[in-house]
Amino acid sequence: MKFKFVVYLNAIALLNLPAVMAQKAKRAVKKPNIVIILADDMGYSDMGCFGSNTQTPNLDGMAKTGLVMTNFYNASRCCPSRASLLTGLYQHQAGVGDMVNTRKEPAYQGYLNNNCVTIAEALKGSGYNTYMAGKWHVGTAPDKWPVKRGFDHYFGLIDGAGSYFNPTNPYRPNQRLTIALDDKSYTPEKDFYATDAYAGYAVKYIKDNRATGKPFFLYMAFTAPHWPLNALPNDIAKYKGKYMAGWDKLRQERFNRMKKLGIINNSTQLSPRDKNVPEWNSLTDAEKQIWDEKMAVYAAMIDRMDQNVGRIRQALKETGQDQNTVIMFLSDNGASSESIKGPGFTPEITAANLKPASDPSSFTAYGFTGANVSNTPLTLFKHWVYEGGIATPFIVSYPAVIKKHLQNNQPAHIVDLMATCLDLAGAKYPETYNGNTITPTEGISLLQVIQYKKWEGHNALFFEHEGNRAVRQGAWKLVSQYPENQWQLYNVEQDRSEQNNLAAQYPDKVKTLETLYQQWANRIGVIPFAQLSKGKGDL
Repeated sequence: MKFKFVVYLNAIALLNLPAVMAQKAKRAVKKPNIVIILADDMGYSDMGCFGSNTQTPNLDGMAKTGLVMTNFYNASRCCPSRASLLTGLYQHQAGVGDMVNTRKEPAYQGYLNNNCVTIAEALKGSGYNTYMAGKWHVGTAPDKWPVKRGFDHYFGLIDGAGSYFNPTNPYRPNQRLTIALDDKSYTPEKDFYATDAYAGYAVKYIKDNRATGKPFFLYMAFTAPHWPLNALPNDIAKYKGKYMAGWDKLRQERFNRMKKLGIINNSTQLSPRDKNVPEWNSLTDAEKQIWDEKMAVYAAMIDRMDQNVGRIRQALKETGQDQNTVIMFLSDNGASSESIKGPGFTPEITAANLKPASDPSSFTAYGFTGANVSNTPLTLFKHWVYEGGIATPFIVSYPAVIKKHLQNNQPAHIVDLMATCLDLAGAKYPETYNGNTITPTEGISLLQVIQYKKWEGHNALFFEHEGNRAVRQGAWKLVSQYPENQWQLYNVEQDRSEQNNLAAQYPDKVKTLETLYQQWANRIGVIPFAQLSKGKGDL
């Protein structure tokens, strides 16, 4: 009788086995892998899915079946954006209020402070392995390197820029550039090309991680397409001759595609050709060909970056991790109008600036003329906080959750990535870390957007870089340029390219937003740029 009773109980258990297994599976749902891919100095319209004719099939594919946010913002410059991305704080709160200069003011010390945590540090406590490849640029001393800020493994450029073929060759007087592997300096091999090399380590980390049985966080920070213009011959060949129509026509073509794609609305105007850019037909044939070559190399750099995004996606697929991996893609600032000239560069680099852009030993940039195309249809560039400096494409791919193209036009910010990663991982933002009190995060998780739910978003977003200031609240944006310091007011929902200054028409709105900005600036430690102590210069 006892035997029959046991058999009876086992039979019931077998009948209920599917439900039991389902409950166990539900409890054992794996945390997603998280990949953040950051481009460097890429303009708002430089990808195919944002209006360019550059071939970016991998990023376009992510956009086609993922989330695209058209009003996403960065901090307008390389290291301030990286500080905000990594910590979920405004850059001043993290200690990188300007660049990686050594200054006495804590908000401008030039490296991540001890009152912030990186995403890597925050996720390690939730069982994540953490990896980084590419550009660091938030602390050059060895005790400030990625492996000291929560990353298990790292390969990349500690500094802000360098040749893609010879990245440790200095371009400024008395400069030392470092490629690091974990916590040791690394000597690049003969056939080194930065974009491929950095992504190669990212692929290695993805494949090696599978054996650990743990989820991973990967921060893939490309240096592309930051100057110098360096690309591989086969990639350049795809684009030679495609820019001979001139910048005015190219900007108009991008503008038309952006409207058709829904990236900008029909009320947006194409900003006028930048004042630093001459009439195309005033150039000689030789000058036109030089510019065409620069643009071809620039496009090739983005093309190669996209190819390496494809390598990363393929590694995820080969290891069976593609469905449960969240990939977020964005740029650290708008296109760069910077040029390679002046006393800040070595004589060798000044000479290399005159070489053809397709020459591997060249060291040149595309300046205002190229940046004006890259930032179509927006105003100004990297460094300023007009839309051309702070607007970035933002794409999220998460095949297990996002099943079809989703576009969101709400304002969001690079500080939101910390909270988003923590929500995805089921982790909490720490109040203390290594005995230090941690500044509360400024970000708001984007998980609700990813899950097709209503997202309340920010009451206001704020920007300050080297005296350039802005605040956006809803449709309204108040912005000023240093050293003029004159507030301008725009309705950026209707006027994304900031062409119609409404400050005189709405003085009360100017006053309200100015008060908001000043309260924020006081709270996070902004110091008027003219009052900052001098520090060792950087990018």
